[in-house]
Amino acid sequence: MSVKFEISFDKSADLAGGYAIVLKASDADLAAGAQAVDPSGQIAKAAKVAGFTAKSMSVLDIVAPADSVAERIFAIGLGKAQQLTAHDWLKAGGTAASKLKNATKVAIFVDAPGVDVGASAVADFALGMLLRGYSFDTYKTKKNDEENNGKSGDGVVKVSIITANASEAAKAFKVAQSVADGVNLARDLVNEPPNVLGPVEFAAKAKELEKLGVEVEILTEKEMQKLGMGALLGVAQGSVRPPRLAIMQWKGGKNGESPVAFIGKGVVFDTGGISIKPAAGMEDMKGDMGGAAAVTGLMHVLAARKAAVNVVGIIGLVENMPDGNAQRPGDIVTSMSGQTIEVINTDAEGRLVLCDALWYCNDRFKPKFMINLATLTGAIMVALGSVHAGLFSNDDQLSEQLTAAGLATREKLWRMPLGKEYDKMIDSKFADMKNTGGRYAGSITAAHFLKRFVQETPWAHLDIAGTAMGSPQDEINQSWGSGFGVRLLDELVRAHYES
Repeated sequence: MSVKFEISFDKSADLAGGYAIVLKASDADLAAGAQAVDPSGQIAKAAKVAGFTAKSMSVLDIVAPADSVAERIFAIGLGKAQQLTAHDWLKAGGTAASKLKNATKVAIFVDAPGVDVGASAVADFALGMLLRGYSFDTYKTKKNDEENNGKSGDGVVKVSIITANASEAAKAFKVAQSVADGVNLARDLVNEPPNVLGPVEFAAKAKELEKLGVEVEILTEKEMQKLGMGALLGVAQGSVRPPRLAIMQWKGGKNGESPVAFIGKGVVFDTGGISIKPAAGMEDMKGDMGGAAAVTGLMHVLAARKAAVNVVGIIGLVENMPDGNAQRPGDIVTSMSGQTIEVINTDAEGRLVLCDALWYCNDRFKPKFMINLATLTGAIMVALGSVHAGLFSNDDQLSEQLTAAGLATREKLWRMPLGKEYDKMIDSKFADMKNTGGRYAGSITAAHFLKRFVQETPWAHLDIAGTAMGSPQDEINQSWGSGFGVRLLDELVRAHYES
């Protein structure tokens, strides 16, 4: 169940009837707040008896001493004070959130001795709480009373974060809140069932960003036909649900300055088409729009925090179904670029959607760079599992910036090779190219296919098949749909592209 945290920042705490959390570095004493929580010093005694050494993200659960006004006390270990990163603060917030399902009120003392606790660290801690509190239970008609704090509806926990930097932390939290909202929007989109979220409905979700100041255009099937988007439309022709192309613009930078651009694959459900997938696990293909979800979530973040940059987000929205009108293996389609494509496998459909979206973006907006995100290939999971997303790029600087952003956010990327030898594998006997190069190097040949539609523009392709859905759960994510890519790309923009 989603836990709603109402977070405030204060310099002192009202502990009566609530939970208390204190933080401890492994090479320092307990937080100063421990004395307010536990005047008799029982926490320190309990820590010694339990062998609590404050190892990173370890938790000591303590029955509140008789002289404490708090109902329950937790001590959370941070590890070594001098080695703490922004991601460690995120994890600490997530760890704290995991202990609060039954709480209604909590005070968290974050000013741990020996630790540099700036406003940004406190905001990261709060962000970790919001990310961990998310779960998708929209369609559960019965909720567990224990998980719901014994109340009807979603549980609400009032959190007071106690810090000397309360006012500064509150300001920093406004940005963190926008990041949490964007990540959780992406998670919602991936988690929605496919009968609820079709291309039209997804486009409507993108349209809702107008309330934040994003300019949104929705192209219909007829408009895409006029533009010559034969590759994207070929994927959609087997479904009764019409395709859409959503164009989102955030104009937060200087007038006339070229935008940065993000393009997402939005296959709302992928049966594989005529090249149909096996039945086992096909339900997971509701998440084949994880790239489009990430772009939509990113646009929410950038608009909500009023990022000083011009940004274009484009998502191609289709459903890949195997009816009598579906495209066949052997069909040849003409992309918006004029290049022709032999469809060898109708289950290699995401690249057909993206190639027209990439060409449209480049032709219309002339961006500084284009980054596309897609749950594109199973091959990338064979190579990298669910730990890293695959990074393919024609530009070393952009690749290095993305890698650094991945390390900072722990949405990690691993750069994969490109080369003429791989590009030859998608040459076709009957058209300019074919949509798959065969079994070997599948993620690389898919990247080369996309590369043929970006011309000289700096470009990166993120294959997020292993990280956007069903990825390992951790301190800040317990959701099947992870929202991968939102924090990564927000960090990229924040670090390098805002004026």
